[in-house]
Amino acid sequence: MGTVALGVLSGLLMGIVFGFALEKSRVFEPGIIVGQMQLSNFIMLKVFLTAVATGALVLAVLNGFGFVKLQPKAALYAADAVGGVLLGAGIALAGACPGTTLAQIGVGYRDALFTLAGGLFGAVAFSYAQPWLDKALIGTGPKLIFSDLVGIPYWQGAIALAAAIVVLLFVMERLRPWRDDLRTDNDGNARSAVAESGGRMVPAE
Repeated sequence: MGTVALGVLSGLLMGIVFGFALEKSRVFEPGIIVGQMQLSNFIMLKVFLTAVATGALVLAVLNGFGFVKLQPKAALYAADAVGGVLLGAGIALAGACPGTTLAQIGVGYRDALFTLAGGLFGAVAFSYAQPWLDKALIGTGPKLIFSDLVGIPYWQGAIALAAAIVVLLFVMERLRPWRDDLRTDNDGNARSAVAESGGRMVPAE
């Protein structure tokens, strides 16, 4: 199997796993996303932290055994701050993020089509603006890896990070069980409520 074919197959498999986890966790629901931005629903944060811990462990194994090499990105503080504010504002307004828009379209959220169109327009606009942004805002910066700063191998730092996240998730779940958050409606217009059967969000009566 060629390199390109292997990459495509790996991407498809990871997409299937990601889509399955996204659907089962209900993180793609606008109410869940808006609730997280309002700090009234923490399912989205728990799922993302779980993904970070899992990814850290997988990358620790792959890097520790020499299967992959790290390719860190430069630390661009101004660009990260501006981009984070814009992305967060967009997520709060749209009730969607780039990873959930297609899932919303798949289950019938028609307004997600406008979110997708806006995302595509933004990507095209950025491609034209990038030369100017590189000079005015993005620039260059050092490629930082936390494990290098503390003087330990990456795989050790990744395992330590995963362990810390697991402890944090355990504490969060003890203080606020995910089932309680799943029953809340945070999309701002009471369009949906969580059905008791199966935990799926359905139109309110």
